[in-house]
Amino acid sequence: MALDDLVPISTNSNSIEQEKVIPSTDEMMERGLGRFGWVEFVQCILVSFAMFFDAQQSFITIYTDEYQTWHCTNPTTCASDSNICKIPKSSWSWDGPAHKTVISQWSLECASSFVTGLPQSSFFIGCLFGSFLLATLADTSLGRKNMLVMSCLSMSIVSILIVFSTNVWIYSVFKFLIGFLRSSIGTCVLVLLTEKVSTEWRFTVGIVEYFCFTLGYMSLPGIAYLNRYNSWKSVYIWTSVPAIIYSTIAYIFVTESPRWLLMQGRHQEAMAMLKGVSSVENGDDFTVSLIEAPVNKQKTSIFQLYSSIAELFARSWALKRMVAVMVLGIGIGMVYFGMPLAVGNLGFDIYLAVVFNGLMEIPSCVATYFLENRRRKPSILVFSIASGICCIMCVIVGSGQQGIKVGLAMTSFFSACTAYNVFLIYIIELFPTSVRNTTTSLVRQAIVFGNIFSPFLISAGRKNDIFSYGVFGVVIMLSCVTLLGLPESRGLALSDTMDQQEKKDDMSV
Repeated sequence: MALDDLVPISTNSNSIEQEKVIPSTDEMMERGLGRFGWVEFVQCILVSFAMFFDAQQSFITIYTDEYQTWHCTNPTTCASDSNICKIPKSSWSWDGPAHKTVISQWSLECASSFVTGLPQSSFFIGCLFGSFLLATLADTSLGRKNMLVMSCLSMSIVSILIVFSTNVWIYSVFKFLIGFLRSSIGTCVLVLLTEKVSTEWRFTVGIVEYFCFTLGYMSLPGIAYLNRYNSWKSVYIWTSVPAIIYSTIAYIFVTESPRWLLMQGRHQEAMAMLKGVSSVENGDDFTVSLIEAPVNKQKTSIFQLYSSIAELFARSWALKRMVAVMVLGIGIGMVYFGMPLAVGNLGFDIYLAVVFNGLMEIPSCVATYFLENRRRKPSILVFSIASGICCIMCVIVGSGQQGIKVGLAMTSFFSACTAYNVFLIYIIELFPTSVRNTTTSLVRQAIVFGNIFSPFLISAGRKNDIFSYGVFGVVIMLSCVTLLGLPESRGLALSDTMDQQEKKDDMSV
């Protein structure tokens, strides 16, 4: 059947003409994506596994940039409580090989907090610029799949090249590039997953993404432990080569978002994908609904590649909503990324500390699953406040009671993880397909902005916890104020255009 032949069908009964009712695009999308079988599950795993490698690059500095323990070699000029910056270099030695971390290899043990925090801060600055420059390409010209593959592959290649760094400044430049190139991975994964399933499965696929991120984070202690006598460069190679292999597999087998295809006017591709996974009874109705769907007719000129940002900020409600979620993202993200990076400040075994932190993400995923049918705003608020309180308690307890401090840090991280998981689903539901990748990226950009300062705070926190845990707790609790100006989104189907989103918001009030 040709596309031009598809027109609304009418019948004449008792001289009364009755037009056939065509279901809306949203209804047909929900029906077309309603089935979730093995094919959809495999697609979900393939897409989500990009987060495994994203997590490794996000937290790899826990081991590559760590402060090694040391011991005295000359008891006459050195004691266990000595300041190694005030005694001769010949009086002490690292417990491991000098090339184990960038700190020991380049003799940065006495450098300022700015210098030691610069590499990871450069990573977050790269993420910030990348989120702004690359994000909208997934909404316009490249699409979700191509952007995901390109980001993962290029990130991995630069991660291999970083082993050629000869000092902390070149190393920081490479960290900036890695952050820039990986900035779109998390956004593309989340958006691609949620746009390929119905409302019923939205939370479930989000949890799969979080679980893959957790696995990537938890893989670091094993990789670092196996390379504990090798150079920090080995850790980068072990994490980069598998990511290149994954990128090739993803390019071949991952399919594009049907919602994005539809917005681009590629109706036949979207129809084939949806009819292949759906149980839609009337194919003609489905086809007509797709053809009548709104199309993003933007041309891909250099000025129009970023038109989704203009579309977003052209409406006051969208601008206010965007500012609110970005502020909220700064608070939640600072604890979510800051707590794992600060495990070295706990005075605990750094391998076990990361494992314990990672284990907290598993119950967090379970908690997120049970929050699927709960209201988004109260869920985010409760867990954010709990995380903030535990952070502040870490400062009060101090290093005198290490066991209690570690427990509080783990609880804070668990609460931040749960709030972060629900928050990412929440922002997906607040904005339509036409700007969804852009808005999600802008929120992640805000998260990254807050984390630019985290490495410096963590470095300063080695002397006083108030600069790390104290600041984290205050920021996450203050950011929750913005929830007052945001709508509830539980149970609402995803919208495709700004007009559709406005109508749904008006109806839900």
